[in-house]
Amino acid sequence: MYIAVSKVEPLSNYMLHLTFKGGEEKLFDMKPYLEHGIFKGLKDESMFMTATIFFDTVGWANNADIDPETLYEDGKLVGN
Repeated sequence: MYIAVSKVEPLSNYMLHLTFKGGEEKLFDMKPYLEHGIFKGLKDESMFMTATIFFDTVGWANNADIDPETLYEDGKLVGN
C-alpha cells in the first residue's frame, strides 16, 4: 500500500493532525523525536508550526521531514 499524507495541521504540544490520501485521520506525537538529529530544531514551537505537505509526507522549514509510513503506523486514529 502506498501511504501519502494529504493534509497536516500542527497542533500544540508537538502533535500533528494528519489526513492520509485514503481519508484516514490520525494524530501523531512528535515529542519522542525532538531529541534526535534535525528534529531538535522543532523544539522551537514556531519552527514546529511550519509543518506542511512535502512530497506526500510532512516537512518543516528547517528541511526536516519524516517518513510517511512512520506517521501512518505510529499515528493514532482520530475518534478512537
